[in-house]
Amino acid sequence: MKKSLCLLLLFLAYSSFIFAQSANYTPSPQNLQTREWFTNAKFGMFIHWGIFSIPGSGEWVMNNRNITVNNYSRLEKFFNPIDFNAHDWVSLAKASGMKYITLITRHHDGFSLWDTQYSDFNIMNTPYKKDIVKMIADECHKQGIQLFLYYSLLDWRRNDYSYWTGRTGQGTGRTERGNWNDYIQFMKNQLTELLTNYGKIDGIWFDGYWDQMDEENKDRKDNEVRIDWHTRELYDLIHKLQPQCMVGNNHHMAPLPGEDFQMFEQDVPGENTSGLSFQKISELPLETCATLNNSWGFNLTDSAYKTPAQMVKLLVASAGNGGNLLLNIGPMPNGEIQPEFINQLNWIGKWLKVYGESVYGTKGGYLKPQKWGALTESGNKVYVHVLQKDAGNIRLEKAPYKKVKKAYLLKNNASVKAVLKNGTIEIPEQAVTPEDPDQVIVLEVA
Repeated sequence: MKKSLCLLLLFLAYSSFIFAQSANYTPSPQNLQTREWFTNAKFGMFIHWGIFSIPGSGEWVMNNRNITVNNYSRLEKFFNPIDFNAHDWVSLAKASGMKYITLITRHHDGFSLWDTQYSDFNIMNTPYKKDIVKMIADECHKQGIQLFLYYSLLDWRRNDYSYWTGRTGQGTGRTERGNWNDYIQFMKNQLTELLTNYGKIDGIWFDGYWDQMDEENKDRKDNEVRIDWHTRELYDLIHKLQPQCMVGNNHHMAPLPGEDFQMFEQDVPGENTSGLSFQKISELPLETCATLNNSWGFNLTDSAYKTPAQMVKLLVASAGNGGNLLLNIGPMPNGEIQPEFINQLNWIGKWLKVYGESVYGTKGGYLKPQKWGALTESGNKVYVHVLQKDAGNIRLEKAPYKKVKKAYLLKNNASVKAVLKNGTIEIPEQAVTPEDPDQVIVLEVA
């Protein structure tokens, strides 16, 4: 009896150890290197593009208009982006000061932008018949831009996706219930293609996990899902195929085991003005994803383009929280990037040529972003980003510095008066204008 009890206890202890090991995740040295690069990169381009661009009503058009699978499939015959040019897209990202691109490979409508062997609903069966992912990947590798791939976990098209438990895609005409495990295997197969056939990939950007969760609210608990997403199997597969590849998941929760960065949608970390970013800030690398107008995918009626001041504020506030900005464009169905996007991105690229030192490679300041602006830091330099017009004198309270050795404007090295007294640094009011929306003051401190 005692021997049996000992064996039982030993088995339980071993089982607990195995469970703990499987629940934990230790990133590889290569992965940690990517995380460090990512943290310093600060700025990337998000590209929402696919067959959903044809109706000109955003990437959710299939769900929003309750278009059936049969009717939506007809768009495949219309998708012929003859004006797409991978070199131009990647060059625009580079000229804009962006260090990486996150490309939609398959959105919720199930259309794959590459030559996949696991779905007939893909770019090779359109009149275009060219592998978009390959062309972008080749150009990114050529121009030295890192590549992340967006991949939708949910699918409004397939029967083996658990649409009957999902929150979206209920009007697409599906009636059969396929095998959920078949869908998991389908995703593994496609991810294996993406991480095998397109060279070095630095990140996989998942979306759609929330489709199997109750209506989003700030009080929900992590892992409240209706089905098993097999996330660790997917994550482990990714890390096995490309150890350096980072995994992120736009589930709006605290990071799950196996994830390497945390994203916040339409808000900088710590804010929740859009109602999508109520998750707590983790210790992982951070990223804000935001639109350049009000839409992710091409929207024919959306002309609400962000101003230079709004772009700078997003970038600086993200950096001030220690995170990146992933700024989105939604190209037109013919493959062109609309001129309004090009103009705004060229503007931010020129701005970064002057002010990039205060963004790239910095960490968030000792103060979180304030109403007047934000702080970033690098070495013995503190960058004070004054973004608010008529903000008055800037007061940096509880400053952890012994001395301000020098203070000047980054754009022209003009001296600025900065007084440190009783732990507070006071800086005179700065002239913020729409044309010059961020007065960056460099404090060299001891």
